[in-house]
Amino acid sequence: MTQPLMPKATAVWLIENTGLTFEQIGEFCGMHPLEVQAIADGEVAAGIVGRNPVQHGELTQEELERCEKDPNARLRMAPSAVPKAAARTKGPRYTPLTKRQDKPDGIAWLVRNHPELSDAQISKLLGTTKNTINAVRERTHWNISNIKPRHPVDLGLCTYMELNAAVQKARAKLPPERLAELEGRELEEEEPAVSE
Repeated sequence: MTQPLMPKATAVWLIENTGLTFEQIGEFCGMHPLEVQAIADGEVAAGIVGRNPVQHGELTQEELERCEKDPNARLRMAPSAVPKAAARTKGPRYTPLTKRQDKPDGIAWLVRNHPELSDAQISKLLGTTKNTINAVRERTHWNISNIKPRHPVDLGLCTYMELNAAVQKARAKLPPERLAELEGRELEEEEPAVSE
């Protein structure tokens, strides 16, 4: 944690209850010194109740006293007793039971609309196996007669950001002539049909 949980409320309390400079308060709260001065003048954060950082374990009283004596000293956050949340592992993505039957539909859509994606990328994106991808691609899947290509984002299997990142990564590895071929195909699909 590099700044307090509620920076403006903490700044209000520090202004009202300590002899710290605007620079010290601004650096601790992640604000510009002029913004801290505006809070002190009552132009900004009017009505915000101050939040005591000592009471909430973000500062120690000794640290406050040390910085009040030396205007050039900078406040340091108190070490937190709360353990940090464990980061999500890179393991397989969990898909709810209700959406698992939609995976082949998402695979079919990706295989048809984004042939530049590798099996590994599709597998990571949708949380499926390479065997399932091959079965859908080669039309040997046990349920191929019921598979309808549907956008994986609409099915809730991935997000647009994840899909776009995977497509951009795949296209960056393509040779220029293959990339031009894919973009030409996309333009043809986007142009409306002209009736004569």
